[in-house]
Amino acid sequence: MERIYVTGHRNPDTDSIVSAMAYAALRNALGDRQYIAARLGHISDETKLVLDRFGFDPPLHIYNMRTQVRDLAYDTPPALSSALTVRHAWSILQQDPAINAIPVTDENGLLYGMLTAGDIASYDMQSITDPMVESIPLFNLLSVLEGHVLNEDGTDLDAISGEIVFALPKGKDSLLFNGSNYIAICGNQPEVIRWALESKIHCLILCEAEISADLLAMAGSTCVISTPFDAYRAARLIFQAIPIERICRTKDIECFHLTDYLDDVREVVSRSRYRSYPILDENEKVVGTLSRFHLIKPHRKQVVLVDHNELAQSVPGLEQAEILEIIDHHRLADIQTNNPIYFRNEPVGSTTTIVAGMYQERGIMPPVKMAGLMCAAILSDTVLFKSPTATQRDRDIAERLARLAGISLDELGQYIFSASSGEGKSAESMFLTDFKDFHIADHYLGVSQITCVDSARMLDRKDEFLEVMEKIKADKGYSILLLMLTDVLLEGTRVIYLGDRDTMEQAFGVSASDQTFFLPGVMSRKKQIIPMLSALWG
Repeated sequence: MERIYVTGHRNPDTDSIVSAMAYAALRNALGDRQYIAARLGHISDETKLVLDRFGFDPPLHIYNMRTQVRDLAYDTPPALSSALTVRHAWSILQQDPAINAIPVTDENGLLYGMLTAGDIASYDMQSITDPMVESIPLFNLLSVLEGHVLNEDGTDLDAISGEIVFALPKGKDSLLFNGSNYIAICGNQPEVIRWALESKIHCLILCEAEISADLLAMAGSTCVISTPFDAYRAARLIFQAIPIERICRTKDIECFHLTDYLDDVREVVSRSRYRSYPILDENEKVVGTLSRFHLIKPHRKQVVLVDHNELAQSVPGLEQAEILEIIDHHRLADIQTNNPIYFRNEPVGSTTTIVAGMYQERGIMPPVKMAGLMCAAILSDTVLFKSPTATQRDRDIAERLARLAGISLDELGQYIFSASSGEGKSAESMFLTDFKDFHIADHYLGVSQITCVDSARMLDRKDEFLEVMEKIKADKGYSILLLMLTDVLLEGTRVIYLGDRDTMEQAFGVSASDQTFFLPGVMSRKKQIIPMLSALWG
C-alpha cells in the first residue's frame, strides 16, 4: 500500500506536529490506512512534554521528498540461486518476456551476478563446438534428465565431467573412446553399452532403454543413468544442467539501493549500456531490477502539507513530490502544484482547530487521548488564546476537546508553557526550535520564537543568543535575525535582534537600543511581526 505523508513545516512546533498526527488519524479512520504522520525536524521540549502527557510517540522523521528507487514501479523477478540449473533459469525467463535479466544470489542471499537470455543463448551456441562439460552436480543432471542412477557405485559421485558422445546404432566401432573422460548417450544397444562400460567411461546415459543385470554388474565406477528422453534431447539437457553461476555476468555490475535518489540513478544509467540493474535493500538483499523504462515516468512520493504553504518552510525536494492537499491557517505563499488540489485555509489561531472541525464534519469523534493532544496544540499555538490570531472558534473547539478528554484548559496551559524555561538547553538549540525563514521584498530574514512564562530570565542569556545569531547570520546570509521571547504572563514579547537598528525602530515604533526592545500585546510572529516588516519594505 502506497504511503501518503502528512507533514508540517520545518523546525516544527506543537501545532505542526499534532495537526499532522490528527489529520493522518482522521483519514485512516475513514478507511484510508496509508496516511502517515511525519515531521521535518526535532521536536521541541514543549511538544515532547505534550506527547508524553497523552501517550503518543513522535511522528516519523523524514528528511526530503526526493524520488527514490523505492518509489519506482520496478520489476520484481525471482532472485535465483547461483546453484540453479540453466534449464530452470531459462523457463523463468520465458514466463515474462518483459524481464530481460534476473539477479543471481549466492548461498547467503547476496548479489552474485546477473543472468540474461543472451547469456544462456551464447553458452548454448558454444556447446555446439565444444561438447565438453565439467563437474556437473549429479543432482542437477538427474533433475534436468528426470532420471535416476541405476548402479549403487554411481550414487557415490558428486559431479559428472566428460566429452559428450552419441553411440550410433552402427556398433561399437563408431565410438572412439580414448580414455574414461566421456559421457556416452545410447539407446537399447547392448554391445555399445558393454564397450562403454569396458572402457570405464565416466557416465553412461540410457535413453528410453533398459540394461540387463549382467551388464549393470560391469558398471563399476561408471555412473549409469536412465532417462525417459530421446538421445538428442538428453544431450541438450546435459548442457542445461550446469549451475547458472558459471555463465552469469559477475563483473562490473552496477546496482542500486532502495534509498538511492532518482537523480543519482539517472546519472549512473546514462554512463552505462546495461539494460537492467539489480536493486538491493538495506541488508544488501536483492529486491528487484531496474531498467531505463522505469526512469521515463517515475512515480512520485505523495504528501499532504499542514500548517504551512511556503516552499522555504516545507520539506526539501518537494518539487519532486505530488502534493495532494494543503491545510493551513497562514498567508498564501509560493507553493505551486501541477494539478488542482484540495486546499483549506482558514483564519484561525491553530491548524489543529481546522482539523478538529474536519472530524466534526465527517461525524467522527477523536479518541480521548487524541482529543487531549489536539486541545494542547490549540492552546500552544494561540498562546492560551492571548495571541491576536486566536478566534472564538479556537476557544470553542478547545473547550469541546477538553471536555471530551476530561482535562482543564488552565491546568493544561500552565503545563505546556512550563517546558520553555530552557533549563539545561543550549542557546542554539532553543533558538532553532521554532525558527522560520521569510523573504520580504529583497530582504531575507529569520525569526525565532520562544513562548515562555518568564521572559526576563530568558533575557539574561542575551549574549549567548546573540553569539548564536551572529554565527547563523554569517553562515546563511540573513539581512536580519529576530528572537521573540513571547511572555504569556506579560502578554507581550521581548525581542532580541541582529541587524539594522533603524529598521527595527521604524517598523515597530520603539527605541531599539542595546539590541533589545519590548512589544506589549505582541504575541504572534505571522500576524504582528511579519506584517510590520512587510509594511515597511512594501
